[in-house]
Formats: sequence, C-alpha cells, structure tokens
Amino acid sequence: MTKKIINTSNAPAPIGPYSQAILAGNTLYVSGQVAFDPASGNLITDSIQNETHRVMKNIEAILLEAGYSFSDIVKCSIFVKDLNNFAAINEVYGTYVGDGKPARETVEVARLPRDVNVEISCIAVK
Repeated sequence: MTKKIINTSNAPAPIGPYSQAILAGNTLYVSGQVAFDPASGNLITDSIQNETHRVMKNIEAILLEAGYSFSDIVKCSIFVKDLNNFAAINEVYGTYVGDGKPARETVEVARLPRDVNVEISCIAVK
C-alpha cells in the first residue's frame, strides 16, 4: 500500500507535527480541521454557524486537493466544546454532506486546540 501526504494552501497549515491528510490506497484520512481562514490566518469564531462553515470549507479544500468530494466521505468525527451548539452545527454540516449522510459521532470535549468551539475530521473512500 502506498501512502501519500496531501497538502493544500487552500486549507490552514497544520499547527503541529501532522499532515492535513494522508491518502493510503483509496482511503483518505483528513485530520481534524478547525476554523482557521487559510487566506488571513485568522480564526473564525464570531458565530458557531460561521465557524462550522469555515471548518467544512477547509475539509472541502483538502478533499478537492486529493481528488475527492463530500460524497466520498464515509465517516466523520465532530468534537464540540458545548453540545448546546449541536443543532446549529448539524444544520451547517448537513448542507455540505447532503444525502451522503456518512457515519458519524459527535462528542463534547473540555477543550479544543486554540480554544475553538468545533473540530471535524473525516475519512473518505473512492
């Protein structure tokens, strides 16, 4: 099996010793994305909806760089600081994954990198 590092300037650079994504065979493993705007380097945290949109746009940029799309996602993991934001996150998330409805878990955590409110990772398969 071959392993390829996926990197795009259209998503934020990793803030630690990891890759934006790894393509292993026909499976793409996308690292957890937070709401960094890759153009400005700023975090988007003015609303949970805008934060979630930015996270999903970052995921989309990585998927596209690898030749994948949201329809190829089979599994997502969502980490949130406050499950009271679940409905708002879910509404935005749904506009990106559409009818594909990948398997998923949503977990409330005590803290996320850079004190963001939401982080999402995914696995996609062709």
